[in-house]
Amino acid sequence: MPPRRRLAPAERRSQLLDTGAQLFAAKPYDEVFMEEVAARAGISRALLYRYFPNKRDLFAAVYRQAAERLLTRTELDPARPVGEQLRAGLDAHIDYFTANRNTVLAANRVLAGDPVIQTVITDELTELRRRLLDSTGLGDTPGEPASAALMGWLVFVRTLCVDWLTHQTFSRTELREMCVGALLGALRPVTDLDRVLTGDEEHPADSRPAP
Repeated sequence: MPPRRRLAPAERRSQLLDTGAQLFAAKPYDEVFMEEVAARAGISRALLYRYFPNKRDLFAAVYRQAAERLLTRTELDPARPVGEQLRAGLDAHIDYFTANRNTVLAANRVLAGDPVIQTVITDELTELRRRLLDSTGLGDTPGEPASAALMGWLVFVRTLCVDWLTHQTFSRTELREMCVGALLGALRPVTDLDRVLTGDEEHPADSRPAP
């Protein structure tokens, strides 16, 4: 147990989040105990419970911080071709999912019905959809089909990644290319896909195949 030292409340909370993140990444959710978090942080259990009343609250805070950090690291670059942006963003997310397998599985399996965790996931997906709409120019398209297609795709990607983490019956490259292919398939019926992929402004933004 490290020596105890006084920290300002914000510093202590940050320390506890980092300690919790390490443990949740290293072990399945059911094998992480608040006593171990307190011991690793060099504080009493009573002090830990002042910051986080239970393990679920600690995990939720850890997961929200992780989502915010991941979003910061995966800003899309509109100057790059859309295909490159997609693959770079997917690579960053798969890297995170792989490095934090237990955390991701806890959020999407063990705590799948928890409303706080689901809010974190929904907020993350909503922000990713906004970025994709802005980066591809689909944000200028009248109506909702492209936006709905993107949200459906983001849910698909998360579900597929969780399944891949659980079973790993295909390669990481296959995982990424399945995700890219699924997005192209979802967008093709509702937008001018050639314009999106090439950035060709000669195609009208609301061009869609005839019904």
